[in-house]
Amino acid sequence: MSDLHSGLVISHLGQGIAVEVDGTTILCQTLRKVATVATGDRVRISIVAKDQGRIEELLPRHSLLERPNKGKRTRPVAANIDQIFVVFANEPYCDFLLIDQYLAICENRNIDALLIYNKSDLDLVKNIEQELKDYLSLGYSLFRVSAKENAGIENLKQALQDKISIFTGQSGVGKSSLTNTLIPDKDLKTNTVSAITKHGRHTTTAATLYHLPDSGDLIDSPGVAIFGLAGMSEQQLANGYREFQPFIEQCKFNNCRHVKDKGCAVRDAVEAGTISKTRYQRYLKLREKMPTD
Repeated sequence: MSDLHSGLVISHLGQGIAVEVDGTTILCQTLRKVATVATGDRVRISIVAKDQGRIEELLPRHSLLERPNKGKRTRPVAANIDQIFVVFANEPYCDFLLIDQYLAICENRNIDALLIYNKSDLDLVKNIEQELKDYLSLGYSLFRVSAKENAGIENLKQALQDKISIFTGQSGVGKSSLTNTLIPDKDLKTNTVSAITKHGRHTTTAATLYHLPDSGDLIDSPGVAIFGLAGMSEQQLANGYREFQPFIEQCKFNNCRHVKDKGCAVRDAVEAGTISKTRYQRYLKLREKMPTD
């Protein structure tokens, strides 16, 4: 076997996988014994021909983002993400249930979660400001930006430095506009990857990793909004709510579901106003959404 080279998976293109090795993009296939790789994975490859290689080894990950697949299975979307930016706006109307879902997943996936309020040039609805105060009180960072007005972008660029990040959020909140603002030559880079991998037009559902001009990497994945609660237990969902964590161990029963259970310290904290009632109500809705056995 030829010498192995360390590489970074920058896109998963159908059967071919684009791997960056020392600044060069190489189209790779994967050994059957190697688990499914995802954009952001660190791998070891062998070179089999010019600009062609084979993935021989998948290196350990520190985080993994998955999305539902057929049945109860999941498939990886992106790996080794340091932070997820949850993008929202007041147009379309802000879906706080979806935001809470993303935050709960991040709490359980060893991924930092941050909030981006995009379209900040528009008037903000009063009840949205109240919800934002709850998130800020829990320690979540909030970036107020406008891709249209190029406002707040410098602060966002600083937060992206030296990290692998991904944007998520409901359709229409401006994720693509933000990505294009941060990576002015994105289309050029996409076309270069497609040309090197002989894959023709780059599929719009493929997660692709881009190097940001000011350091750091951004994984752009149009389909990432679909990642859900698959593989998460009720206990993990409860732990995904930061404000629940100090009270969970005070519940009377170890298997407390925090619904109508006797001696539930979480519910007591909600009644006392220590935990946001609206956040708690959304927790109950997410419990109902969870896949059943």
